[in-house]
Amino acid sequence: MNAAISFTGGSNTDKEGVVGTLALNAGDVRLGASTTTPSVLGGPTLDDLSLSLSLEKPGSFIIDYDVPNRDVRFQFMNRVNVLNKQLNLTYTHSRAVNKTALDATLLIDSANKISGSYGFGSGDCKIKYSYLQGGLRTFEPCYDLAKNSWDISVSQRVLDGDVIRAYYRTSSKVLGLELLWQGLNRDGRFKITASMNLAEGLKMPKLSAESTWNFEV
Repeated sequence: MNAAISFTGGSNTDKEGVVGTLALNAGDVRLGASTTTPSVLGGPTLDDLSLSLSLEKPGSFIIDYDVPNRDVRFQFMNRVNVLNKQLNLTYTHSRAVNKTALDATLLIDSANKISGSYGFGSGDCKIKYSYLQGGLRTFEPCYDLAKNSWDISVSQRVLDGDVIRAYYRTSSKVLGLELLWQGLNRDGRFKITASMNLAEGLKMPKLSAESTWNFEV
């Protein structure tokens, strides 16, 4: 049985809360449960808590049930070969909001891949190209057809798997920098983000931090 606890907080940001997850392997499938409270400051109440149950077969499907909202989300994954290239497909449907999306990733080779996503009904469509240089640096331009805008990110792998990532979103004019760190003992996951909206002028960046601890029960 695996469990994880994550905390999110920061300054000048509304991202704050605690998430706890529990997973139990049962043969080919995995049973999971997670609970979330949006805030730990001021003392959360029972009304703030959410509970989600999941059934997953890795690489095949995920079924999530949101208990308070009585919403079911289905996700199905498949893999096919196209001209000797691997194409990964993911179909997602949320019943309550009647939202359906299709994601596809074509692996051209070990350094190049193209991915796309399309939202049925909303018409949201994004296309992203990813290039891995020397196994350490990744360039990812992404074009949003619905907004006619570009998102650009560059990430650099440092030390033993830690990552520094810079990004810019042209539609919102948000410039950001992220640090993904596994901790001194490599037994956790920490994410520190600093971002600023250039449309608002030069201001103090918004800071946020997320930390996750994984342990076995």
